[in-house]
Amino acid sequence: MILDLTKTLSEGLETYPGDPKVEIREWASLEKDGYYMNILSFGEHSGTHVDAPAHFIKGGKTIDELSLEKFFGKAIVIDASSGKGEIAMGEIPEINLGNRIVLFCSGGRGLSVELAGFLVNAGVKAVGTDGMSIGNENVHRILLSAEIPIFENLTNLEKLIGRDFTFMAFPLKIKKGSGSPVRAVALL
Repeated sequence: MILDLTKTLSEGLETYPGDPKVEIREWASLEKDGYYMNILSFGEHSGTHVDAPAHFIKGGKTIDELSLEKFFGKAIVIDASSGKGEIAMGEIPEINLGNRIVLFCSGGRGLSVELAGFLVNAGVKAVGTDGMSIGNENVHRILLSAEIPIFENLTNLEKLIGRDFTFMAFPLKIKKGSGSPVRAVALL
C-alpha cells in the first residue's frame, strides 16, 4: 500500500509568511491549441518540500548536489502533537534512530535546538514535519550543516504512528536549488 504524504500544490495552498504565492495559469488549452499545459510560479519551498543545506549554510550543498540516498529509507513517525512549546528530548522514544528518516506529527510545534543536535548525533538520514517549519533558524542550521535534509509541510503523518514503513520523497533536480517541492509517500 502507498500512502500519499503530499499536500496538493494549488493557488490556495498556504505558504510560509513572506514566501512567493503559488500561481498556476493555463498556457494552452485543448480547444484552442490542441494540447493542455499550465505555467507554474512558486518558491522552491512551496507545499510539501525538502530543504537542502544551501538554504541556511553558506557553501552548503544545493538540492542537485545531494545524494539520492538521502531521500528514501526506513522511517518512523513520532507523535508530538499533544505537547506545548518546542518538541523536546523527553518526547523521543528510546530506540535506535540511526540511518532512519524521523518524521514528526508536530501539532505545529518546532524542534528544540537540543533535539536537533541529538538527531545529528544519532545519525538520522533525514527529518520531517507536518508543520510549515521544522523549527527556528538554529534548528535548520544544526541539521543542514550535517547534510540532513529537512522535509516540511507533510500530511497524513498521524496515519503512520506506530507503523513500519519506507519513506520516499524525491526533489526536482534544480541547479543551485536551496530546496524543492517533493511528492512524498509512505510504502507500507
